[in-house]
Amino acid sequence: MNRVIVLLTALGLLVVPSAAVRSGATITVLQLNICHGGMAGCYRGDAALTRAAEVIRSSEPQVLSVNEACSGDVARLRPAMGNARALFVAARNLDGTPVRCRDGDQRYGNIIMVADSFGDHRGESGTYTAQYTAADGHRELRSWGCLRTPALHACTTHLSADHAPTALAQCRDLLRRAAGFPGPAVVVGDLNLTEHGSPSIRRCDPPGFSRGGDGAVQHLYAGEDLSLRGIRRLDMAGTTDHPGLVVTLCLEPPVSRALT
Repeated sequence: MNRVIVLLTALGLLVVPSAAVRSGATITVLQLNICHGGMAGCYRGDAALTRAAEVIRSSEPQVLSVNEACSGDVARLRPAMGNARALFVAARNLDGTPVRCRDGDQRYGNIIMVADSFGDHRGESGTYTAQYTAADGHRELRSWGCLRTPALHACTTHLSADHAPTALAQCRDLLRRAAGFPGPAVVVGDLNLTEHGSPSIRRCDPPGFSRGGDGAVQHLYAGEDLSLRGIRRLDMAGTTDHPGLVVTLCLEPPVSRALT
């Protein structure tokens, strides 16, 4: 797997999390696919951003994943999210250059945001070794991005839309990475795999992780330090072809560790 690592905090820094992220605390994760790139038929312009900001404010997530976004959407969604760290990860063209949104000025890809209450963080991102380059999503190379904190590791991705076996390989790739993180980990996004598809999303399920989803292609994986407490879908009022997905997690063990 090719990757780029951006170091955003000193390695080895020990952080004692606030009470908000101690054992027994609940963590709300919001997953959105806003179809804001402008290349797909689901594009509804900035109405998607307006609705996204509304559901962010109403659900008050500590972790936010946004697929099919433009790089400028980070600044436009941040006020709704509040104090949070953000990482934007661009999809790549076959020549390695960033995919551009419809306006040509902004990069196209995925956003992950994590509340400041989880402590200092570092970001990691990259593209997958497994890529269906023949005709995948406007010939884009799919990407992943993670924000890692002493209390929680959160990753987002948008997997291959045109070749389910490739999406499965990408899913397994990112889950292997998440399984190696020390402490609670969440992987969330539009995985383009369904429960009853061929192959099924079940074939990506790794030991020690639980999974919840929207009944279609958006899924969340939670590591063994986290338990699923609630899942609900949000109406996006026709601004995208995907519902919002809200997952409530409970942090099981005490968390106080250094990033490694």
